[in-house]
Amino acid sequence: MRDIEIQSVKQRFGIIGNSPLLNYAIQVAVQVAPTDMTVLITGESGSGKESFSKIIHHLSPRKHGQFIAINCGAIPEGTIDSELFGHEKGSFTGAAEARKGYFEVTNGGTIFLDEIGEMPLGTQARLLRVLENGEFIKVGSSKVQKTDVRVVAATNVNLMQAVERGQFREDLYYRLNTVPITVPPLRERGEDTHLLFRKFASDFSERYHVKPITLLPDAVQELLRYRFPGNIRQLKNIVEQISVLEYEREINAATLRKYLPQEQQNQLPALFHPNATADGPGGISERDLLYKVLFDMRKDMNDLKQVVFDLLSHQQEDAELLKNNRHLFEEMGPYEQPVYRAPDRRDGYMLSVDEPEEYEDKVEDISHETEEESLSLEHKEKEMILKALKKHGNKRKYAAKDLGISERTLYRKLKQYDLEDL
Repeated sequence: MRDIEIQSVKQRFGIIGNSPLLNYAIQVAVQVAPTDMTVLITGESGSGKESFSKIIHHLSPRKHGQFIAINCGAIPEGTIDSELFGHEKGSFTGAAEARKGYFEVTNGGTIFLDEIGEMPLGTQARLLRVLENGEFIKVGSSKVQKTDVRVVAATNVNLMQAVERGQFREDLYYRLNTVPITVPPLRERGEDTHLLFRKFASDFSERYHVKPITLLPDAVQELLRYRFPGNIRQLKNIVEQISVLEYEREINAATLRKYLPQEQQNQLPALFHPNATADGPGGISERDLLYKVLFDMRKDMNDLKQVVFDLLSHQQEDAELLKNNRHLFEEMGPYEQPVYRAPDRRDGYMLSVDEPEEYEDKVEDISHETEEESLSLEHKEKEMILKALKKHGNKRKYAAKDLGISERTLYRKLKQYDLEDL
């Protein structure tokens, strides 16, 4: 595509910048616009994804049809099906009359589904049916309806990671991702940042009837060094603040620095929240937590067996081995230096001189193999609950917090195991 055509598109849709990454994204949007292919636009929040959806619609044969932009993250989960597909009268509380959904109203046009990664799984299944055969069913109805709508979706999250976490349907991802368009973040667009600054400064000077602000050379360098995590939206807000608050219209680096938020450099891993759930981002389910505790307990038990085996087989007379494994005895109180009695050899084993004679017949060879232990989830769960209650003096609130579950879940477990009287 010739540069003159790309420049024409930029002027028509108010896109500022000459970055090669930006130009390529525009080129893909223009090429796919005349088709009916589904498009997935990816990019960080505030990078201008909606502008590309408008390019696709207005350069397509559907340009005379309706264009609707919907933020999937802004619609409550309980009403999004009704918003998108409509509902019948009386289908739920408050449905006083039948209502058409966006897919029915926009028949022949284009729907832009922003933040598609926030769409509930149930709604994703309905959307997949629309994309595959153009059919949908209103909430509270059994009648199948047809629609002819082009879907353009956008997201600022990695949908493949969401698929792996079970938060996004894999079949829907591949159906949406027919043609991917990646909108570059502002920090990867080089001099475009300064061009956008000047454009916003001119706009705000007209709006507030003031002289436009300009950047001195040191301020330009400071601007280009900043990463702008909020992208174009953040830059626009900063320019507006400076235009209104600064009396001096030539801005140096020191003045600009006052309006640039300090970037977060903390790269530490996220901490696990004790009240996290499997539904929350990065959450851990109660079952996963219990399995982790059980396997940790099993590992400690195996380590203890190894310590005892080494003591007996190697006839170790000092406390060095126990010192190296003191983490296994943390719940047994303060660590004390063990005192060993003089060993007495009997058939290759070390026994205390105070050991009764009949013990000799009861000694069995200790195998290095790990014994099979009971991993009954219910048994271990009950045992952990009793232990937590005992530790906190039967105070359920603190016991639940220690277990990493809610009080409601603890009450349910107590009832399940007939422990309500504790």
